[in-house]
Amino acid sequence: MITVVLALVSAKQPKAKPGKVVVTKDGPYIVSGGLPLAKEYIVVDRAEGCPTDWGPGEKYPARETYALCRCGGSGHKPFCDGTHAKAGFDGTEKAGHKKFRDEAEVYGGKDMALLDVKSLCARARYCHQAGGVWGLAYHQKDAETKALAEKIAGQCPAGRLVAWDKATEVAVEPRFAPAVGLIEDPEKGVSGGIWLKGGVPLEAADGQPYETRNRITLCRCGQSGNKPFCDGSHIDCGFDDGDPALGR
Repeated sequence: MITVVLALVSAKQPKAKPGKVVVTKDGPYIVSGGLPLAKEYIVVDRAEGCPTDWGPGEKYPARETYALCRCGGSGHKPFCDGTHAKAGFDGTEKAGHKKFRDEAEVYGGKDMALLDVKSLCARARYCHQAGGVWGLAYHQKDAETKALAEKIAGQCPAGRLVAWDKATEVAVEPRFAPAVGLIEDPEKGVSGGIWLKGGVPLEAADGQPYETRNRITLCRCGQSGNKPFCDGSHIDCGFDDGDPALGR
């Protein structure tokens, strides 16, 4: 009897809506499905001279649906306040819809290959570790070197770099729960892109879906030449969302 009752109660529970992000025409990103939102800090190792880790930041109150600024001008960042309409923001999407594997350059190695789509670079700089992840991929001396290359590739928030296991023919990816991150880059004194983690679906303003991937970054400074994806323009324009940690 207890088993039957529990089954009935479970059946009545509403299914959670899958989270997704929709790009609006010349407007914000609409995030739905209760995706958690938090800041993510690029942590630089001074001895290494480049980023080596991610640091957790402020978590925002849970919301079922919210709109994130895409033009870079909101006075209520990271959320949209309608500034895009007043400023005449041109949010035309320039990125194509090709599959990652179809565009990737392959850097071979003994046990793993490094897949690289340069147009997705968000200039997070984790790839500079250990003299460059490309060199690690080419010159895999042992399991330790392979594991380090896989880790570094997985730290790239944009998913520009993906480690590919040759034996299993499977991408080696970090495990993320679906979430939205706001990248902060204290070393450069700027705020970075919006990090979609854990396979969050992304839909273009015309309704066409982009390839769902474990890691992608979206532009939030309004200056990217590869909209809706981040291309690192936030560094050039000095984009700052008002985070006190940036020291401005």
